[in-house]
Amino acid sequence: MICMGQWHTSHELTRNNMSHLNPNLIAEQAQDAHQRTLALLDGLSPEQLMGPLLATVNPLHWEVGHAAYFYEYWVLRQHLKEASLRADSDSLYDSISIAHDDRWDLPLPSMEETHAYILAVMNNIKACLAEGDDSKRDYLAQYAVFHHDMHNEAYTYTRQTLNYPPPEIGRPEHRILNAGGLHGDARIPGGRFMLGASPQQGFVFDNEKWAHPVEVSPFSIAKAAVSNADFLAFVEASGYDKKEYWDDEGWSWRERSLLQHPVYWRHVSPGWQLKQFDQWHTLPMNAALIHVCWHEAQAYCRWAGRRLPSEAEWEVAASAELAADGKSLSSRKRHFPWGDETPRPDQANLDGYALGTVDVGAHSAGDSVFGCRQMIGNVWEWTQDTFGPYPGFVPDMYQDYSQPLFGSTKVLRGGAWTTRARMIRNTWRTYYGPDRNDVFAGFRTCTLQDLCTK
Repeated sequence: MICMGQWHTSHELTRNNMSHLNPNLIAEQAQDAHQRTLALLDGLSPEQLMGPLLATVNPLHWEVGHAAYFYEYWVLRQHLKEASLRADSDSLYDSISIAHDDRWDLPLPSMEETHAYILAVMNNIKACLAEGDDSKRDYLAQYAVFHHDMHNEAYTYTRQTLNYPPPEIGRPEHRILNAGGLHGDARIPGGRFMLGASPQQGFVFDNEKWAHPVEVSPFSIAKAAVSNADFLAFVEASGYDKKEYWDDEGWSWRERSLLQHPVYWRHVSPGWQLKQFDQWHTLPMNAALIHVCWHEAQAYCRWAGRRLPSEAEWEVAASAELAADGKSLSSRKRHFPWGDETPRPDQANLDGYALGTVDVGAHSAGDSVFGCRQMIGNVWEWTQDTFGPYPGFVPDMYQDYSQPLFGSTKVLRGGAWTTRARMIRNTWRTYYGPDRNDVFAGFRTCTLQDLCTK
C-alpha cells in the first residue's frame, strides 16, 4: 500500500482537501518524521540495513531513499517543476517501475550518500513550504509526510520481522501493563449513518471519500480488542488444529504456515512468552493481541461464537453520537472516539513510545460514546470487509495508492502503537492481505447476527 504511481489530478482533489493545511506545521512534521527514521535505523549494520529478500519487507537501505524520493517527486518535481536532485533517482527509488525483488540488486548509493540526498530533499521541502501560499503544494507535502510516517511504521515491523533489537524510542511511562482487562459488549443502536470522510475534515485519502449513507442495524461490539489471554484460550483449545474453525483459504494458510499459535509466541516452562523484536518476555495476558492475520481472527471468532465487525459497524462504534432520544444515532460524527481534539497520551497508545501493546483496559479517557476503548491506537483492527471503493470513487494524486488493492485485501481500522497521532482518525482505512501476520494487527469482535450495512 506504500507505493508510487501515475500523476493524477481530479476535480475532487482540486476542490477539496487542499485548504486548512498549515505549511509551517507540515515542515515541522517532515523534520519529525525524518528524526524518527534516524532513530529507527540507529544501531543497524550495513548488512542489517539490506537484510534478506522477503516478500513482506523492503531493504531498509533502499526504503529510506524511496521515502525521501516521494517528497522530491511529487512536491519538487511534479508540482514545482524543479530538476531532480539525483539524475538516477527514478531508476533507484520509483516503487512502481522497480519490482520488489529487484530492490536488493540496485546500485544503491552508500548510506552516507543516501543521508546526504535525504537531507537535501528535506532542506528543499522546508524552503519551499516557507514561500508564500500554495494549497496544492501543501496538500502534496502533507501527503508525503503521511507516506513517510507509514514507512516509519514499516521500518518498525521490519525490525520485528528480522529479529533486530528494539529501536531506542521507548518511554517507560507509556508501557501500561497494570490496567487489566475490559470485558463486555457495547450495545449500539442502528439507523442511518454517513460512512466515510467529509470535505470539512481537511486532508483525507482517496479511499475515505466521500461520506455516504448506509443503513446500520443495531449491533453489539466488544468494548475492547481481543487480549492475549482471550486468544490463549483458543490456542489451548487446539483451535489451530480444528479445521471446523477455518474456511478453506484460512486452512490452506494454516497448513502452509505450520503455526500452532501466533507467530511471535512460544511455550516454554513455566508458560507462554511473546517475542518483541529480538527479546522474549512473559506473555502479558491483558495486553492486546497483535501480529495475527485475518484468517486467525476469523478462526477465533468461529471458535468463540462471535464475528468480526463490518467497516460500518466499526466506524459507528468509534465515531457516532446518540440522538437526543438516547436511542438512535445522531447525524454528528466525531473525528476521534473521544471527540475532535487531537490525541493525548492518556487517550491512545500511539507514536511508538510504548514499544508494544498495552493492557486493553488502559486509556479509558479515549473511550467512544458507547464505551468502546482503544479504537484508536494499540492495534490495527481487522474488519470483516474486503477493501473496496466508496460510491463515486476517484483516485487522488497518484492512482496506485488504493485501487490496485481493491478486491484483494481486507480493511483494518484505528491505527496501532506505532502509528503517528498526527495521521490517524476514525475514517482512516488501511488494508493488507488476509495472510499478513507480520503487521501490527489485532481485532475486536461482535455478537453473531447478520452484517448490518445495506
